[in-house]
Amino acid sequence: MANILIVEDEKSINDLIMMNLKLVGHTGKQVFDGKEALSALEEFRADLVILDVMLPYEDGFSLMENKTFEDIPVIFLTAKASTVDKVRGLKLGADDYIVKPFEAVELLARVEAVLRRTKQSERVVTVGSTVIYLDQRTVTVDETPVELTNREFELLEVMLNNRNIALSRDKLLDLAWGYDYFGDTRTVDVHITKLRKKLGFENCIKTVYKHGYRLEV
Repeated sequence: MANILIVEDEKSINDLIMMNLKLVGHTGKQVFDGKEALSALEEFRADLVILDVMLPYEDGFSLMENKTFEDIPVIFLTAKASTVDKVRGLKLGADDYIVKPFEAVELLARVEAVLRRTKQSERVVTVGSTVIYLDQRTVTVDETPVELTNREFELLEVMLNNRNIALSRDKLLDLAWGYDYFGDTRTVDVHITKLRKKLGFENCIKTVYKHGYRLEV
């Protein structure tokens, strides 16, 4: 998992980001303005920065222009939604640009994607006696290889990336099957049953009544 610096002046949003990052296993540090961001880097080794644009003292664009986060991946998270601002942010070296308001699931997916691209994320996850090698797309249970179909593995990866968060069946379909999939949500139930059996996850994958599922780790 990664150490993530959150630079966001709205405390409620900052707290929400931190809460969701902790749920999936990341650690982090919260700061609320440009000056704090500068001092935080002196004592905190960040693998990723989530950066607002409109900050007190020194805004996010200025921080990027001054190469404050050189060699550290940056995701802009901002209310500035114009194409001009997006292009400016990406040209300054940001790895991604997310516009508020945002869904926690989308933010976590973008964080995982950036960490994966920059090789900052630990890609081996252990749950009890089950070890999931995300880059190799292989799984072992009690050191014995377990065969998963591509769809089963994609569903497992989605749940791991959003561990401890309840996901609806529709959201699982969108994330694991794709937005262009028109199948019934019951296919999620079938695949969940298979994952529970193959991985011994009967007590890890919880059914959320009238909603979906949550992988508790």
